[in-house]
Amino acid sequence: MKRDPGGESLSGPPASPGHVRGLVLTAYGLLTIAVATDVVSNPRLTFSPVLSTAPALAGIGARRARVPLLAGLVALAAVPLLIAANPGVSLAVHLTSGFAVLAVTCVSTANVVLMATRERELLSSRSVAEAAQLALLRPVPERIGGLRVAVRYLAAATDARVGGDLYEVLATPYGIRVLLGDVRGKGLSAVETASDVLGTFREAAQVEPELGAVAGRLDATVRRRGLGEEFVTAALLGLPPDGARAELVNCGHLPPLLRRPDGTVSEIGVPAEAADPPLALRNLVGGEYHTERFAFRRGDLLLLFTDGVTEARDAAGRFYPLQQRLPRLPEGPPDAVLDGLVADLLAYAGGSLSDDAALLAVRRER
Repeated sequence: MKRDPGGESLSGPPASPGHVRGLVLTAYGLLTIAVATDVVSNPRLTFSPVLSTAPALAGIGARRARVPLLAGLVALAAVPLLIAANPGVSLAVHLTSGFAVLAVTCVSTANVVLMATRERELLSSRSVAEAAQLALLRPVPERIGGLRVAVRYLAAATDARVGGDLYEVLATPYGIRVLLGDVRGKGLSAVETASDVLGTFREAAQVEPELGAVAGRLDATVRRRGLGEEFVTAALLGLPPDGARAELVNCGHLPPLLRRPDGTVSEIGVPAEAADPPLALRNLVGGEYHTERFAFRRGDLLLLFTDGVTEARDAAGRFYPLQQRLPRLPEGPPDAVLDGLVADLLAYAGGSLSDDAALLAVRRER
């Protein structure tokens, strides 16, 4: 499917299963009419070649090879009926129709066998991908250190299970530490980078007292991969257990949003273009990652997200206004807030996204 530079489809929506069923039923109806007309019409005229469509129609959506095979045998059995009904038609015409039925039956049966084999392979691949996702993106705890946490991951592709978006929530000697990031790369390389970043974070978050030092370790990990254009935007949170202050290290990522109990929403930290560089690019500007501190009080909700959320578009091509939509969502635990946000996002974008999206919500319990 072609897309414009903004990600909009240029070829229109695909046909629905209901439309396909309607077309198949119409084809069956035309086949029946053709055979009936052949039987009662001019004996010098035959429609016997249309019998070859029977196994092809039966093979559409079939999961077993015997379906088009049986349809072909029934169509082949109808050839003698049409020979008797049309004595004025050359026998060579009917024989040609019979061979056409046999050929299409073989092709349709082989196609069903191939499709069934590919479906089994796809199911096996999806099972492996689901196992990889569980190893890469572990389920986050619902409650941890006086906080409630929820995560939602939305894949742009229907069959996708893993991608370049990553997240983690850990209890460490220095409080709760949170990571949410987005690998700027594609395919298996992006998944490998995400795996490396998560592995480094899980180790460094437990031993580095400073959150900026954790970011430095992540930067070194991505830089060592040496893949040229690949880098990672990330937001790291430190939530100490002994107060209402929180820490943020923004590595070129979208600023988190903070929703107060009164419904007001504000960005935390500087805009993405003014933040520290993404992971793997720190050495280009020198220096160390900066830590920003902000008030995170009881009842506050902190939302981290990737650009798959803010770059979702409606039918008119307008980006999803997350900061304006978040205050409209009802109060509740992070799970409920994210459920409402995901429903609103998908409705705004017409039911699907053009890029993977991850959302992570943290609320300090009252």
